[in-house]
Amino acid sequence: MRIAVIDGQGGGIGKSIVEKLKKELPDAEILALGTNAIATATMLKAGADEGATGENAVVVNAPKVDLIVGVIGIISANAMLGELTPAIARAVSESPAQKILLPLNRCGIEVVGTPKSASLPFLTDELVKAVAAHS
Repeated sequence: MRIAVIDGQGGGIGKSIVEKLKKELPDAEILALGTNAIATATMLKAGADEGATGENAVVVNAPKVDLIVGVIGIISANAMLGELTPAIARAVSESPAQKILLPLNRCGIEVVGTPKSASLPFLTDELVKAVAAHS
């Protein structure tokens, strides 16, 4: 199974996702796709198998993976303080890959029915369980 983890800014959320996925699914191939070099490097240090940076990296790789994981903002143009370009949001949204997204109520998106008090570690654990269910 090939899984793309998409993150931006400092890559901290992507790092947490990669670490937990590698622990739970050691045979999965993890592709770190960062909107910037710092995010990509952070995810690679966390154990991602490969990494690439920028808009074109996401556009090229989104249709080539089985799963795409990250925060819900990766389907929203101009999220992450503008790092998430419209082309990235479109590539992720149009990819045939299953998307498993963390419902962080940021980026101008509020997901009704999600607990506002849910911690990031709890949410990443839930994401890993959902990915494992797809493997």
